[in-house]
Amino acid sequence: MAPKRPTPRFRHAAVVGKPQAQGMRELLDEVAQFLVAEGLDVSLELATAQATGLDRYDVVDTTQLGRQCDVAVVVGGDGTMLGIARELARHDTPLVGINQGRLGFITDIPVDRFREALGPMMRGEFEEEHRAMLDASVWRDGQCIFSGLSMNDVVVSRGATAGMVELRVDIGEEFVANMRADGLIVASPTGSTAYALSAGGPILHPGIGGWVLVPIASHTLSNRPIVLPDDVEIHITVVAGRDASANFDMQRLESLLHGDQVHMKRSAQKVRFLHPKGWSYYATLRRKLRWYEGVV
Repeated sequence: MAPKRPTPRFRHAAVVGKPQAQGMRELLDEVAQFLVAEGLDVSLELATAQATGLDRYDVVDTTQLGRQCDVAVVVGGDGTMLGIARELARHDTPLVGINQGRLGFITDIPVDRFREALGPMMRGEFEEEHRAMLDASVWRDGQCIFSGLSMNDVVVSRGATAGMVELRVDIGEEFVANMRADGLIVASPTGSTAYALSAGGPILHPGIGGWVLVPIASHTLSNRPIVLPDDVEIHITVVAGRDASANFDMQRLESLLHGDQVHMKRSAQKVRFLHPKGWSYYATLRRKLRWYEGVV
């Protein structure tokens, strides 16, 4: 008599692919079939189903996904994960990332090892971590004209053909600085390894309750990155410069006007990530940033 398969920890999994998922049909089908074989109900996220034409599974939009599914398996890269993570944070839905391509910081399961990783995870053998997000808004003449969540960063920057911008930074009720630069990045610990890192910012461990404020090509060399506690509210005001814009992860608001303010604070929502047993943040940094080079 064959041994009984262990009862899965999760009941209903959503499978999410990157937006340009046309070439991923076979892989997504393999992942979905594996989850079915593990005893889970499986649904495809709506945009993923439309892009691939897979029609053997139920289809759910992101709102339904958060209500109906108790885990989401994301196949793609960190950009794919960022988009769906913001949507599912409000539902407290845990996310598992399968990286299709180069190793990602938050999609950390190599595609050729998804079976050996997913099986134990669906039975409850995983490491769990929670990541903070930025709750951001843009204000003009006392009115909020945009609001959204950012998992990586909020970037206020000059236009593509314009010169530098002048930005006023206030932390809480206290004036900090006027900076003339190509822009400013406010990054979460997750985003500290993205644009902020390439602009010279430090890496923040995701367990740290902080933000990093990083000038982009500052006109004054004394304007340096600074790590801030995440219980403060940050205000960036556009003082001067043409065609300034604000980016909230992959969301972009064009043409900020002089006097517009970008407000940022810690979101009440957090993103839940699940990793295979033995996962290490430091090992991810070592592989992604090639810190092992030179080791014999």
